[in-house]
Amino acid sequence: MIPVFSGNSYDTSGDRRDWLTKLTWGSRLNFYFRIYYNFYRIGRCAQKGLFERRHQALFCRVNADIIERCGGQIHVSGMENLSREAGPFVIAGNHMSAIETILLNAVISPRMDYTFVIKQGLFSVPFMRQAMRGINAIGVRQVNPREDFKIIMTEGAKRLEAGKSVLIFPEASRFAEFRPENFNTIAVKLAKKCGVRVIPFALKTDFMTFGKLIRECGPVHPKNEIYIEFGEPIEISGSGHDAQNAIINFIQTRTRKWSENTTCGAKA
Repeated sequence: MIPVFSGNSYDTSGDRRDWLTKLTWGSRLNFYFRIYYNFYRIGRCAQKGLFERRHQALFCRVNADIIERCGGQIHVSGMENLSREAGPFVIAGNHMSAIETILLNAVISPRMDYTFVIKQGLFSVPFMRQAMRGINAIGVRQVNPREDFKIIMTEGAKRLEAGKSVLIFPEASRFAEFRPENFNTIAVKLAKKCGVRVIPFALKTDFMTFGKLIRECGPVHPKNEIYIEFGEPIEISGSGHDAQNAIINFIQTRTRKWSENTTCGAKA
């Protein structure tokens, strides 16, 4: 059964590996073929102009199903915080792998209209570009930080004023470990400018890691369970310094706890 993220939390029920995963010994090819075929379907849907919020959620639920059938264990908590108050919001968290892109829609889209800040290059990827345009994503080049800042502040404000929440990864790139010094203040600045709150989220998604030859097709690690948690909306006051610290503390405490649990499990 395809996962449904309708409650306050979600945990994969048991071992959902299917016969194909077992037959291929958990091969990454099995995983990537399924995921990229689903992205093909997403692109076709977007080409027809049918990529509405319910489609976003459905296709990403299929992604979650693929992850579980390939041996992954998914744990999501704090989902009540996505609908605790009327939005829109700036949603900000750490960035570890492509799992974020293929999974978050399943959780967030049923609760609010939102979009991503993404790398401009994704608008050139076949089928991905149709999906990103379908959700009116904001593209940044990641070459000139000042230029990217202006784009996010201008385009992000337009989305928020139209009632659409904006999800930002302030680290700008993916990191295997969360380091506060990499987490910039762009989310807090955008929220302050538009008078909205920030919903922090923390995640651990090293189920996928970078590949040596093809970056986006790296090893798959079913033993590395996937964790995502959303925090309560944070109001921005004054300089925003306290809010920034609160977001960082939220992410740091969760990622540290999950990493310690993984380490203990490995030693056991």
